Amino acid sequence: MRRAFATAVLALAFGLTAALVDAEPLWVPAATLLAVAAGSAGWVGFGARGVRITRTVGARRVIEDEPVAVVLEVRAGRLGLPPSRIADPLMPAPVALRGGTAGGRVRLAVRFGRRGRRVLALPRVLVADPFGLATRAVTAPPSPSGDEILVLPRIEPVVATTAGDDATGIARRGLPVGGAEIELDAIRPLRDGTPASRIFWPALARGADPQERSLVPGGESRAVVVLDPRGAASEEALDAAVRAAASLARALAGAGGCGVLLPGDRRPVELGETLAGWPHIHARLALIGPGSGPGLASLAQRRGPIIFVSARMRARMPQALGPARGATRIIVVPGELVDRRPLFSVAGCSGYELSRHGHGRGGGRAAQPASGRTS
Repeated sequence: MRRAFATAVLALAFGLTAALVDAEPLWVPAATLLAVAAGSAGWVGFGARGVRITRTVGARRVIEDEPVAVVLEVRAGRLGLPPSRIADPLMPAPVALRGGTAGGRVRLAVRFGRRGRRVLALPRVLVADPFGLATRAVTAPPSPSGDEILVLPRIEPVVATTAGDDATGIARRGLPVGGAEIELDAIRPLRDGTPASRIFWPALARGADPQERSLVPGGESRAVVVLDPRGAASEEALDAAVRAAASLARALAGAGGCGVLLPGDRRPVELGETLAGWPHIHARLALIGPGSGPGLASLAQRRGPIIFVSARMRARMPQALGPARGATRIIVVPGELVDRRPLFSVAGCSGYELSRHGHGRGGGRAAQPASGRTS
């Protein structure tokens, strides 16, 4: 209403001038401007009565770059819809609605290019007079389900290079032959009720205290995807690492299952072929920031393959993830390492298998960012 108020002030100035200098011709513009200001304010005030706008979002969770349907619907009051526009942050510019109708509807296909939580500002109907002197905004009521969308990291294919296998092929290295459900883990003191088949007889033969062989579930031999978001050179590098971790987890789950260790966790979450826990893991990946890292102590003696996804360029595994009993260790970084031949690429990242001492195959200098894209 600022322009209408300014017009009324101008009319008052003309009127005062006409009264002070006894200039009767000035009464005409004064009265005209006052009538226009009052008419514009009245037009907008009465026209906005009963106008309502609602927004319907087709999904509250959407993957990066995938379209989500959004419908904006405007309903007019008893007097019909005055000339107005719909303004919404999801649109590049307000959309004009035809006046004199019972309402209008705008359909959008919205895409979000980056993961994370998006809080959507409420849409508005901007009711204005023909001269543009007065405008009134009618804001939509808050949605009962919340005005936010969770954008999930997209899943990209794991592409094998000429130097090696894809991630699922590498993850099978070192697994127990035949896929046994249990395997030998270590020797521990004998407990009451232990079957004779698990007694460690060589210890008894040497006259030592009775001992038994402990067993661990076959899940301990599954590959584990570890994500470390710390030290990313840019937001794009962090997003690339998150997409790579999500893509590897899905690929490995489809190949028999895997574990996923995310920042803040001490033990990996098991992800089977049924993908029962995938929605929760996917949502957590969407919200990961560059702050804390995962707890690696539980993986020190894990005999299954470990795929360590780092958001920063590095050529070595963390010391806590040194190879145990010849287990496969793979590091995944944004871009490529200099003078290294990657085994596979995924989401703008490259994976390298490390030897027992932490060096990648093919040798090479210290890690440097690649010239290609990393997101």
